[in-house]
Amino acid sequence: MLGQKVWLITGTSSGFGRRLVGLALARGDRVIATARTLSKIEHFPKHPDLHLMKLDVNASTEEIKARIDHAARVWHGIDVLVNNAGNGLPALLEEGGASHMLRQFQTNLFGTFNVCNAVLPYMRKKRNGTVVVIGSRSAWRPEIRGLGFYASSKAAVHAMSETLALELKPFNIRVLLVEPGAFRTENIYSHQWDCSNPIPDYDEQRADGCVNFSKPAGKQPGDPDKAMNIVVDVVKGEGRAAGREWPLYLVLGRDAEADIRNKCAKVLKHLDDWNDVVRGVDHI
Repeated sequence: MLGQKVWLITGTSSGFGRRLVGLALARGDRVIATARTLSKIEHFPKHPDLHLMKLDVNASTEEIKARIDHAARVWHGIDVLVNNAGNGLPALLEEGGASHMLRQFQTNLFGTFNVCNAVLPYMRKKRNGTVVVIGSRSAWRPEIRGLGFYASSKAAVHAMSETLALELKPFNIRVLLVEPGAFRTENIYSHQWDCSNPIPDYDEQRADGCVNFSKPAGKQPGDPDKAMNIVVDVVKGEGRAAGREWPLYLVLGRDAEADIRNKCAKVLKHLDDWNDVVRGVDHI
């Protein structure tokens, strides 16, 4: 992608989003950095190619559209959308229930979906653009106690992104689904385990989950600066991505690689072990 691009990045107050702002600016691009609370990003160094904007991905569809319309007027369009805003709400599935699942999906899936739909008309008009979606290896490894709500939302985001890539291809709009493992970012364990609906049968599992959930904090193997530098490389076709075919998936981290390989092997083993059953139900 040649020339100066306009990035709109959600969730830039910390983590991957904050790092992407600086990296995109350092490559000579323009950035519209957004956050739910503007005061959390007002400390960013002043830069002529940086515009700060309040955007709550949990707002109504109409409000999100209005904010994106404003963003598109700043530099006459949006070339790269990064759907980074998200959270994780740990709880056991039965204890959290449907209300907890809805809260999780509202931010991670519907928030991403609404921001995408508000930006896409501008990209379709130019017949060009890039949509980056920050997914998670948890979609491949949901077998962690308390992670069911988060992993379910990320699995839905992954499926949506794959379909979106197909539907947007005729308009020369590319989709990049980033699948990171565990990275040493801030506030990743900011949400406490939900114990508001304790069921006695789950006491042992809940106690174990509460104790162990945030233990990896500060010890994650992934370097978020390296990871986001690769994302910028891919979007711009530079550095490690130069000369390579556009990837729909961008897996980041050895732990993510291991989880994905393990899940693929598990499913393939099932297909082999149950092959007669799998193939024995067709009309022919």
